[in-house]
Amino acid sequence: MFTPFENAALRHHAGSPTFSGAVTERLSVPGFDAAEIEISSWEGYDPTPLIPLTGLARHLDLGNIHYKHEGPRFGLGSFKALGGAYAVLKVLQRELGKVCGHAVDPADIRAGTYAAQSKDLTVISATDGNHGRSVAWGAAQFHTNCRIYIHAEVSEFRAEAMRQLGAEVIRVDGDYDATVARTRVDAQENGWLIVSDTSWPGYIQPPLDVMAGYGVMAREITQTLHTPPTHVFLQGGVGGLAAAVTAVFYQHWGKDAPRVVIVEPELAPCLFASAQANAATSVTIEEETVMAGLSCGEPSELAWAVLADAAQDYLTIPESTVGPMVRMLANGGAGDAPFEAGESGVAGLCGAVAAAVQPDLRAKMGLNAQSRVLLIGSEGITDPNVYAQIIAGDI
Repeated sequence: MFTPFENAALRHHAGSPTFSGAVTERLSVPGFDAAEIEISSWEGYDPTPLIPLTGLARHLDLGNIHYKHEGPRFGLGSFKALGGAYAVLKVLQRELGKVCGHAVDPADIRAGTYAAQSKDLTVISATDGNHGRSVAWGAAQFHTNCRIYIHAEVSEFRAEAMRQLGAEVIRVDGDYDATVARTRVDAQENGWLIVSDTSWPGYIQPPLDVMAGYGVMAREITQTLHTPPTHVFLQGGVGGLAAAVTAVFYQHWGKDAPRVVIVEPELAPCLFASAQANAATSVTIEEETVMAGLSCGEPSELAWAVLADAAQDYLTIPESTVGPMVRMLANGGAGDAPFEAGESGVAGLCGAVAAAVQPDLRAKMGLNAQSRVLLIGSEGITDPNVYAQIIAGDI
């Protein structure tokens, strides 16, 4: 059952966490509080399940494994529903305050009190799929216009899902980082409002809002688990998910917070490269990974500041581990109840399993029969066509 993971050629880099304070200074408790109060008031809000993988833990000789399954989140299929939509609301709140000359209550934006003014505004974002879907959904909820930029390899199903939410979708030649660059140019030229999940010099607040939204998911975990995990394996991307979860866990559990392990596709290892260089470092995407949501070559500088402060391990995983893991979960291969997980959602679990079955890595990362491992299943089925190909063994 574990042959693909035993044979997987992983790259491991031991980080040098300093715990200097960036992990809590950049992402504040009040910011997470505000996001939790707001998002938990939205229609359809419901904490997503934390699934125990008891059979898999037994097979791997680990104490326990819990998998936070984000597939049901607001009907949008991923944890991104929390961040992008919340950031749209916060961006509109600030902009409408300027337009109206007074403070604007988010509840009034939701209720449509400022719909006329919102219709004169446009939010834009770059995406591999899930973030853009959340931004488009938020724009529809909060009565504003939306343009989403996607790169050449984003599936047409994901593009159409955003169109169905009312967004205008623009396909850009190049990779994800090229779409980010295009949004910056178009926003400057047209006065549009960027709602990005990655930061750059001079652009900080919307990514902070995005990560504050992600914190709702992490807080649901702290409210469910009475004993903190010993290890949390977090998929990379630009780093926003990992930074938000890390910050919430350190704020809640302090010195008992879990060891943070960052997992990335070997085809898009910008956080791994950053750890090696001890500075935010971009990489060139020469081939797109099947883990579409993690195909990012440039880290968020804001997220990197948090991860540099707290992450202890960095792993890259080969493409060959993804299909077997998706199929294992779908088939209940370790004796656990089957469920549907997306290709980006299993990245952390792929890293955890591969590390657990390779003796050298198991020892380096302190995995043993008492380890309590946490995974973030960041997406369910976000493209049924891709999922069907994976289940059929074509990917």
